[in-house]
Parts: sequence; structure tokens; C-alpha cells
Amino acid sequence: MTCDLVWRGPFDNDELAALGADCFGARPAVRDQRAQMIEHSLGWVCARLSGSLVGFANVAWDGGEHAFLVDVMVALPHRRHGLATRIVAEATQRACAAGCTWLHVDFEPHLRDFYWNACGFRPTDAGLIALGEQPSATNGASP
Repeated sequence: MTCDLVWRGPFDNDELAALGADCFGARPAVRDQRAQMIEHSLGWVCARLSGSLVGFANVAWDGGEHAFLVDVMVALPHRRHGLATRIVAEATQRACAAGCTWLHVDFEPHLRDFYWNACGFRPTDAGLIALGEQPSATNGASP
């Protein structure tokens, strides 16, 4: 499978939503993702095969040294052929070329081998707050 990878490539909201549904299941309608990425992202990688969007990754950033890999997606029929690894490598190279010194990624446990072994990420301590949940009682300690 030879897919064209394009940094900051064109995409429309409908095809991105269809790829997201294929990869993550039904998700609620999202505002204009294209406009949001143009305004807030360092860039994104589009993978196309015969003109169809079959892979994608968004690279959000803080405007400085830190980039964040978000929504790495490959359509089901195109998985297990190295496409996701190529997408992540392209995103990594582009973040580095933009002057970022760190690329962060969050993932579910079943993707650990992919991110750590295939893509070269390493384990790190991190924290997470689920913003829709009620915070639990704290012990009064401050950071």
C-alpha cells in the first residue's frame, strides 16, 4: 500500500468525521475541525490513497517547545501495513523542524507497543484529570 502523506494537507470536516467514526466509533458532531486546527495546531498529516483520506494525525502545540500528537487514525482496511508508523514519523519530523523539542502522546494501554516500540516514544510520568467528573477530596496538599 502506497499512500501519499501530506503535511497540512487539505481535508474537509465530513471526511475527517467519517475517518474518526471508522477509528473511534460514533462520536458527537464536532464544530468546524478544519478551522479549529488551522487556528490552533502546528499542523497535521493527511494520508491519502487514490484521493481518499485513509489516515490522519493532528499535531497540537503550545506555540513553543511542546507538541502533542492527537487523533492518530488509520481506516480499518489499511491497518497493519505500517501506515500509522509512517504518519507518526512524519508528524515527529515536522514538529522537530518547527523547533519543538518534545512530542507528547497519550494512548490506551493496548497501543503501548505501537507507540513505545514502533514509534520510539518512551514511558514518562504524567497526570490526567477527567474534567467532566467531580474531583475527589484532596488531602489538603498543594503542588
